[in-house]
Amino acid sequence: MTDKTDMPARPDFAGSGGKTWLVYRLSALGDVALLSGVLDYWHRSRGWRFIVMTKEPYADLFRQHPAVIGTEAVRPEDLARPAAYFREVAARYKGCGLLDLHGTLRSRLLGFFWKGEKRGYGKLSWERRLFLRLRTPSLARRLRALNVPQRYALAVEDTPPPARDVLPRLYLDESERTAATERLAGIFGAGQAIAPLVLHPYATHALKQWPLENWRELAGLLDRHGLPWLVVGRGEGLFPGDARDLSNSTSLRELCALLEGSSLLITGDSGPLHLGAAMRLPVLALFGPTTAEWGFFPAGERDRVLELDLPCRPCSLHGAKGCAVNGECLRGIAPQQVLEAALSMR
Repeated sequence: MTDKTDMPARPDFAGSGGKTWLVYRLSALGDVALLSGVLDYWHRSRGWRFIVMTKEPYADLFRQHPAVIGTEAVRPEDLARPAAYFREVAARYKGCGLLDLHGTLRSRLLGFFWKGEKRGYGKLSWERRLFLRLRTPSLARRLRALNVPQRYALAVEDTPPPARDVLPRLYLDESERTAATERLAGIFGAGQAIAPLVLHPYATHALKQWPLENWRELAGLLDRHGLPWLVVGRGEGLFPGDARDLSNSTSLRELCALLEGSSLLITGDSGPLHLGAAMRLPVLALFGPTTAEWGFFPAGERDRVLELDLPCRPCSLHGAKGCAVNGECLRGIAPQQVLEAALSMR
């Protein structure tokens, strides 16, 4: 499904010299957000422009992005008939190149129908799986050498650009910034500049979530230090009824605007981690089942990761595997330790 508001009904890609690309990355939120810096890099260094093909909930992230001229917002009903849908997409973007930055059976099916130039990227899937079993230093070095945006970049580049050159980057307009400022004023009071600490306590997989009681204790410690805070994300809510708990009440772009006006994001290995990085907000990330080898550590100069050196880490590719030690890799990080790290970053 093409987002008709973002691009012409009949885009002209013929004769573009291969400088317009359809970029395929359906999910998840963090992976999609990490595209933004690579596209920005190619736009600046090569003059390329892009249509981002992603799941419908994520397509709006790329509004205002200078490298992105449109989105192909994919609905569940589109994926219910993948062959027919991908054939339609290939015909719709005739004359446009294809950048497969997902590397799945579905994306390969789209590539089968594609008539123009195609490029993909190395996911290091076998290296990651071997590292899970063998834990060899050589594999660790290879995996740590490239974060996910750098791996994306190798679909085009002979050598990876520096991590700082492909940091995620999303863009807002002034109306979105104004709305975020007004929302903060409604929570903390008008007439004062508030840049709160943002707490994102949720995770797709339970073992990647720092215990909710720890988050509540951290919020209490922040209160005792007189530091304003907000809770954001999708989940059960830390403090139902508290105006500072914005769980389940922001769109992705509203969340980005709130992050841009904040002082620090504290989160686990999550999609909003990369939204914070994209808004140039310092990130304090708590990592447990997953490690730097997977490529998702924040890479900003002011970012920091808290983790425990346990022999069982990493335990799975996505943090979805069961745990024999009751999630000690995250449970062992104390709220006081997180507070001290947060204070050192302000």
